[in-house]
Amino acid sequence: MASTAPFAKFEWMIAWRYIRAKRAEGGVSVMTWISLIGVTLAVFALIATLAVRSGFRAEFVDTILGANAHVTVYKQTEVEGTDIVSRQITDYQDLASDLAAVPGVIRAAPLVRGQVMANRGNENVGIEVYGISGEDLAGIPRVAQTPEDSQGSLDRFDEGIAIGSVAARELGANLGDRIRIISPNGARTAMGTTPRVSAYEIVYIFTAGRYDIDRTRVYMPLAEAQTFFNRDGVVDEIEVMVEDPDAIDEITPAITDATGQGALLWTWRDSASGFLRALTVEDNVMFIILSILVLIASMNIISGLIMLVKNKGRDIGILRTMGLTEGSILRIFFICGAGIGTFGTILGVILGCLFALYIDPIFSFVNYYAGGGVWDPSIRGIYSLPAELNLSDVLKSVVLSLGLSWIVTIFPARRAARMNPVEALRYE
Repeated sequence: MASTAPFAKFEWMIAWRYIRAKRAEGGVSVMTWISLIGVTLAVFALIATLAVRSGFRAEFVDTILGANAHVTVYKQTEVEGTDIVSRQITDYQDLASDLAAVPGVIRAAPLVRGQVMANRGNENVGIEVYGISGEDLAGIPRVAQTPEDSQGSLDRFDEGIAIGSVAARELGANLGDRIRIISPNGARTAMGTTPRVSAYEIVYIFTAGRYDIDRTRVYMPLAEAQTFFNRDGVVDEIEVMVEDPDAIDEITPAITDATGQGALLWTWRDSASGFLRALTVEDNVMFIILSILVLIASMNIISGLIMLVKNKGRDIGILRTMGLTEGSILRIFFICGAGIGTFGTILGVILGCLFALYIDPIFSFVNYYAGGGVWDPSIRGIYSLPAELNLSDVLKSVVLSLGLSWIVTIFPARRAARMNPVEALRYE
């Protein structure tokens, strides 16, 4: 008898009849549906989780890079005639020009920084003041280049201050209002150092996308900050932005050379390293847990196929006596299991992709149904649940689901193929 080609048309036909057969006909349609739904939900959960994970990481890193220095440059110098080491930079204009000339550097901005108290009426908020020029402030993406999330204009920055939206809200302040900034390190008098209090008009309110930044950060004109913090003619640091933040380790040697003796560098990876490592560990753990979920869903296919093989023992015996080989029987039941896994994977991919693409309205509905407060930005740092659909994450989910569902299908299919037709038909 001539052998047939693998996965012939009749094998697909028989497998299709077995999949949709009802229990009264010796099928296991209920188990088929359970297996299908299980694989679908597992793949959906895996893709949705990977998308949220990717979106969360991308949003957090973007807020770090878009509102903070990619490299902060400090410089230690010895005060002449003493053993005191000062970290204040005197030649900051020349140093900023040298750093800006380094290949790969977008800009270098001198900064004065200080932690103070902001007051308006009975409200007080601890803030961190950044003294910076208006031109340099305009180059910070998350602060100056998000007009849809900001109020006011930086054209009048030399006349006032720019404040984060959360800090402004906690102070009850709006554009044009004046707030008092109080520093414990004020003017030096014969009676000691007295606190310095100055009032400033709010000319710009920004939203950087990070709760901690919007709650604590205030930008002040550099000259005014130098006067307020007793930094006449000096700055505390140089803020450096680069073209490719991911390649920051490759450009730091050139920045160090441009800074000269006493250079101290603090990159964005240094400041965010603990958080990024925690995210990496969480990513790996979540992928393993959800992979186990996909495996459990795939195991339902084994249960369904074992029941199907048991119920179809008589059919298997007849097919074998008609001339079907063990290979044909194995492929028939493999098609049954693999078909369920493949179709469930396709449905899961569709649902997972739709969830990632429409996460904003879905989250809004959940938040509304729960009465609000589902997402607390003061705890999570960002204002909404982000999702970023990456092709690599989808492909990993598909390969994992198809691989597991196809592999587990082989074992009950082999059991069916090895069934003795004489034993199957003995009591028929």
